[in-house]
Amino acid sequence: MALAKSRTAEAHAVERARIILACLEGKEIQQVARELGVSLATVSKWRQRFSLWGLRGLRDQLRPGKPVRYDAAFRKRVLAMLEEPPPPGMSHWNGPAVAEKLDASVHAVWRVLRREGIYLQRRRSWCVSTDKQAADVVALYLNPPAGENARSRAVNFKIQLLIYAIKH
Repeated sequence: MALAKSRTAEAHAVERARIILACLEGKEIQQVARELGVSLATVSKWRQRFSLWGLRGLRDQLRPGKPVRYDAAFRKRVLAMLEEPPPPGMSHWNGPAVAEKLDASVHAVWRVLRREGIYLQRRRSWCVSTDKQAADVVALYLNPPAGENARSRAVNFKIQLLIYAIKH
């Protein structure tokens, strides 16, 4: 078994391989435990698992671990939230706003967004307005009324600058 002599394999796997090799050489459990510096229970455990399942028995068994707090349903809720309009006064969603709306942690929201390849900061635009009449005002300037005497005048200074920049 090359694994027993390996220097790069996981230490637990190497130890288990050495235990099995020593047992296959006919050594007693007490002798194997003493030589390898492990407990009798450790030698017995790996010897029994090897006899039942072969090399598969030397792998770590799955452990329950911490339960998943945010599952596929949470992922769907985050993605669905991004399709809705942002809260009043915001031109776009950000992580804390999504987390607050879903009553979840900001870190959990960011994990979902990263896994999905969504970067909220890249969705921003310098000319996004939360004003419902902004589109009407911009449309008026882009398609002014026809006729010699027709004129339109901006009341908002920022719109005047935008129109001035477009014309010049």
